[in-house]
Amino acid sequence: MAVDEVPMDDKAKRMRDLLSSFYSPDPSISNTSSKHASLDDINSTSFDPEQYMNILAHKSNLEGLLQRHVEMAAEIKNLDTDLQMLVYENYNKFISATDTIKRMKSNISGMEANMEQLLEKIISVQSRSDSVNTSLFDKREHIEKLHRTCNLLRKVQFIYDLPDRLAKCIKSEAYADAVRFYTGAMPIFKAYGDSSFQDCKQASEEALATIVKNLQGKLFSDSESIQVRADAAVLLKQLNFPVNNLKAKLFEKLQQSITDIQLNPGEINKASGDHSAHVTAIHEFVEAVRAFRVIFPDSEEQLVKLAQDLITKNFVVAEEYVKKRIFPEDLLGSLRVIWNDVLLIDEILQEAALSNHSLEDAKVVVVSYIRSAFSHLQQDISDSLLQILKKDGAEQLSLDVVLDASTKAVLQGGLNVLLDFHKILDDDSGILVRLRELIIDWVQEGLQEFFRQLEDQFLLLSGRNNSSSHVHGLAEGAQGDKAFASLVLVLAQLSAFVEQTVIPKVTEEIAASFSGGSVRGYDSGPAFVPGEICRKFRSAGEKFLHLYINMRTQRVSLLLKKRFTTPNWVKHKEPREVHIFVDLFLQELDLIVNEVKQILPRGRRKHHRTDSNGSTASSRSNPLREEKLGRSNTQRARSQLLETHLAKLFKQKVEIFTKVEYTQESVVTTIVKLCLKSLQEFIRLQTFNRSGFQQIQLDIQFLRIPLREIVEDEAAIDFLLDEVIVATAERCLDPIPLEPPILDKLIRAKLAKTEEQNTISS
Repeated sequence: MAVDEVPMDDKAKRMRDLLSSFYSPDPSISNTSSKHASLDDINSTSFDPEQYMNILAHKSNLEGLLQRHVEMAAEIKNLDTDLQMLVYENYNKFISATDTIKRMKSNISGMEANMEQLLEKIISVQSRSDSVNTSLFDKREHIEKLHRTCNLLRKVQFIYDLPDRLAKCIKSEAYADAVRFYTGAMPIFKAYGDSSFQDCKQASEEALATIVKNLQGKLFSDSESIQVRADAAVLLKQLNFPVNNLKAKLFEKLQQSITDIQLNPGEINKASGDHSAHVTAIHEFVEAVRAFRVIFPDSEEQLVKLAQDLITKNFVVAEEYVKKRIFPEDLLGSLRVIWNDVLLIDEILQEAALSNHSLEDAKVVVVSYIRSAFSHLQQDISDSLLQILKKDGAEQLSLDVVLDASTKAVLQGGLNVLLDFHKILDDDSGILVRLRELIIDWVQEGLQEFFRQLEDQFLLLSGRNNSSSHVHGLAEGAQGDKAFASLVLVLAQLSAFVEQTVIPKVTEEIAASFSGGSVRGYDSGPAFVPGEICRKFRSAGEKFLHLYINMRTQRVSLLLKKRFTTPNWVKHKEPREVHIFVDLFLQELDLIVNEVKQILPRGRRKHHRTDSNGSTASSRSNPLREEKLGRSNTQRARSQLLETHLAKLFKQKVEIFTKVEYTQESVVTTIVKLCLKSLQEFIRLQTFNRSGFQQIQLDIQFLRIPLREIVEDEAAIDFLLDEVIVATAERCLDPIPLEPPILDKLIRAKLAKTEEQNTISS
């Protein structure tokens, strides 16, 4: 057998043989498994102890024999235990069977006498029943005959009274009772209508014609409700009236009734009265559909399409409604009404499967609401930023107010939008519960798309987008250019705020309220990637900051270009005061400083001027002052240029252009550096006489003190100012500087004049 071929260990084989020998009456059967046993099989019937010992002693050493002895002792003990358990169990079964047999014997012992008594009583009852039936047989037949006669007379009376009954029903408009009476009398009219009840039949048919006419009038009356018209159709069908000819007209009426059921979200969310009116209308529609289906059983396909169209139209209305700025409660109210309509129609028209059909339409509505909410948030942020470009009378909003409004719009507005989405997620409406995982994915995807579009909007407002004509239209003119540059600075700080504050808080809110959402799958990756958004806004903020610096630098460069291209520097007169362009230059810098102070935080000064920074105060001015008055102009110019170039070799290297940081000092310092480099390049394009060189020397010397007060890197600024003087000397025909006393006198005079003007203006 195949079972014998399955490998088993020795213990399992012995246990099987033991059980077989215990339960099998034939000893030969229990030994079938040991026919082919080996000579050393101790469980075999042909086991030879002497041969087994010889083989065991031949194969094993003393330690193996002792181990085998211990194993056999344990096996013997186990077998004894197993046999005892088998005996005990079978003994308990035998005792239980014996007790059961005893109880059965004691219970059956008195049953025979009881059965005999029961049989006697049944026979007695049967005999008495036969005697009663025999005695009452004649009277029973007479009574049954009288009862049949009474029923017949009652029916005859009903037939004679039928015309009057129908007239009363017509008068009270109880057409359902009239139809019931007439259909009950129809079998009698068919059998005896042409003989005994001819007059009753004729009068009833005349009344019936009036009933049919009135029912047709109700069926096609626009003033009657759908339910009344449906009831009229049912009654006409019971009268075998050809209502199939009326199917098209009735269905058209049913289609027209949809206009009364269509969703009106605004009114539903304002007053409960309109909501109850909608509930009444949908209940009437449901009853009409039920009646229509009863009248026309083959109209299932048309009714399914009609119900689906109704729900689809309601979802289309809801989709248009959510594109407005609405509260989440408004959306929930509309979806709840639609879902209740779906459940009502599903009860009488299950074939439409509206719950599944409406699921796809609900997805469109919820996605549209999420996109609309993010779109309105983006519009709020843009409106708050564009306040910079709009004038309120003759005065514009301050930059810190605009920045504060913009940061609140981004942070608080974003958190409020997520809170609205969380209300939708927590709603227990059946349709939203089925969409919960999808809503989580949609919110995360919408958030990712919102920040991407917000970055594009920032680029559009900054003018880095080709389609920014509307923004430039708001910022026309000089005042508009000033406001436009301020907008770019606000965008830079706002981008940094989004990266450092908004994204972490939004990420925490997503993890707390919108975790999950496994519909996208692992292949598509996570819907919301905060790291990517941070990188985008970090890059955008740096671009905006550099754009602001370039815009302000270009504005100042135009002033410098006009200053150095207008006069004839070869014929310049002797300097008598600091030129007015210095005042204009400082005014532009004051404007920049005021803008930056409103937006950016303060930093710390990196480099302070020391005596070893290579300034021209010690390496350039002093050698020039030590020139003797008797030397010629040419010799002095050559000596100055030679000493200037020698001084450059021994100066400490100064790093001029460094990375721009989000601090007031860093931005202002970078703008000043770029302006001074532009000034140096404009000077290199001109040729100066001695007076022109001295005028530049006076202007630059006056600029040193105010520039040091607003920059963080004084060493670099001093270096650039010295470079301007050197470039002027290189382009000068007679580079003889002003004497220090004269230079100090002119500067003090300018300072006194400036202070006087400030006193008068204040």
